[in-house]
Amino acid sequence: MAVHVIYGSDSGRTKAVAGKIAAKLDAKIINVSNATTTDFEGCDLLVLGSPTYGDGDLQTDWETGVDVLAEADLTGKKVALFGLGDQNAYPDSFVDAMGTLYDAVVEKGAEVVGFTDTKGYEFEGSTAVRGGQFVGLVLDQDNQAAKSEKRIASWTSQIL
Repeated sequence: MAVHVIYGSDSGRTKAVAGKIAAKLDAKIINVSNATTTDFEGCDLLVLGSPTYGDGDLQTDWETGVDVLAEADLTGKKVALFGLGDQNAYPDSFVDAMGTLYDAVVEKGAEVVGFTDTKGYEFEGSTAVRGGQFVGLVLDQDNQAAKSEKRIASWTSQIL
């Protein structure tokens, strides 16, 4: 099964997480700033990740990455999402970037897999919550880094 992990990262945290996810999924890893429509389309499972900045913004490379994503045909494609956020500093927009990516891929006809429980996180609001669950893997490397390895392992086995 061909798996592509496409991520955006400024500080390197999301890149590191993307690398761990790619290793567990035996996936090709691609920085979104280099991604083409073929990278979004040419796989069986597409994994997208972004940190959330400020009041819910995508990582800066995703600003153009969503334009490339918008050109891709994701009809029926399985897509899994992961997001990094800080629930203490941004409790009202926790991992909102993942919610933005969710909306973008659903609009393109994708089937999103890998929903996770909101239990274990303390936040006020998030556009990444749908039907009482997060739309993907959520990691808070600022406040819960010790839980990340277990969460990544559980989630990657779930989406396979």
